[in-house]
Amino acid sequence: MKTIVLSLISLTASTFLAFSGPTDKKAKNVSYLVNAQKSKLTWNAKKVTGAHAGTAPVKSGQLNLSGGKLTGGHVEINLKDLVVTDIKDPEYNAKLVSHLKNDDFFAVEKFPVATLEIVSATSAGTNKYTVKGKLTIKGITKDVTFPADIDADDKKLTANAKLAIDRTQYGIRYNSKSFFSSIGDKAIEDNFNLDVSLFADVSTAAAKSAASK
Repeated sequence: MKTIVLSLISLTASTFLAFSGPTDKKAKNVSYLVNAQKSKLTWNAKKVTGAHAGTAPVKSGQLNLSGGKLTGGHVEINLKDLVVTDIKDPEYNAKLVSHLKNDDFFAVEKFPVATLEIVSATSAGTNKYTVKGKLTIKGITKDVTFPADIDADDKKLTANAKLAIDRTQYGIRYNSKSFFSSIGDKAIEDNFNLDVSLFADVSTAAAKSAASK
């Protein structure tokens, strides 16, 4: 009888460990540091007579996961180095870039960096999320909600997101028909679109912590 009882205790303990082990491992918190050189932000803005597109460098960032799920993070965008990619004429290109950097638009001398803080993320399927965050442009912070795809393992992470931003919420009203109804074909749409592609590596501290367990 004693042997049977000990065997049952041993079996119960083994079963508990078998189920609890992977769960504990899966529930660990991991931080990934954004690789600015590999990451990319592209923008697109439309107007009555056409559209323009370009890029802006990712400056830095961090994404946090718990149990393999996105929980938070932040990304910084360097607006001082934004470029226009659709205009081939050097003089016209430089003119538009200069205009985008002045006070009519992003005022990059005063506000060189835009930031996105991830507040929460709700799973919307395998590797898919509905993300809620706070976007700061020109010192003005507004709530944003957008879809994102996140794929991560124990070494690296990739993230892709699309955002539609109303520039007038950030004080950028230049040629907005919402404020200047009589500007006709000079009007620029209030919304502009961002495509963000991030590549990140697990932080050194997190990697060392995982290796020690």
